[in-house]
Amino acid sequence: MKDAAVGFRVHSGWSAAVAVSLEGGEPVVLCRKRPQLMEVFNYDFRQPYHTAKKTSLPEAREFISQVKSQAAELARGALREMQGELKAAGYRLVAAALLLASGRVLPTLENILASHALIHTADGELFREALIEACARCRLRLFRVKEKDTMAEAARSLRVSEAALRKRVTQLGRPLGAPWSQDEKLATLAAWLALRPAKAVHTKRETHLA
Repeated sequence: MKDAAVGFRVHSGWSAAVAVSLEGGEPVVLCRKRPQLMEVFNYDFRQPYHTAKKTSLPEAREFISQVKSQAAELARGALREMQGELKAAGYRLVAAALLLASGRVLPTLENILASHALIHTADGELFREALIEACARCRLRLFRVKEKDTMAEAARSLRVSEAALRKRVTQLGRPLGAPWSQDEKLATLAAWLALRPAKAVHTKRETHLA
């Protein structure tokens, strides 16, 4: 079987996901998905910390815990499904790549709920953490890179200009048709990087966000 990696660009309640393999060192897009990380796709669950702020602290803790648990379960299910589909096609999913936001370490729940800016950050991080947990449970090697650094890091690692790389990633999506937005392009780049030999990847290790 050939090795494959999946890249994730996370949003509130869902993620863009693109699985990639290498053929002669060149990326091949195997599939793209948009897994939902909540059962009920509405504002209350898509913005869990915004919702939690409207309740008491004990209720907020319980609600956030429930959303985290559900998101992790759905993320794990999406990964298992992808592993099965790729295996049937002759590929072994060995790695995942996760695009990070600022890398800011979050404080306690009480302090998060006291800051509107931190509430926005925490909403996104909850769903990233769900995917991190799911990758660990599925025994996938996890590569993390800050989203703002992805293009420059990929250009350095692959030894091409950023302009050439943007063109290449755009071309990769043409056979698939829409959607092939910035979500899919960045997820593809991250997955491509995750398949590179460790010595070829120069990005710094990212801190696991609490």
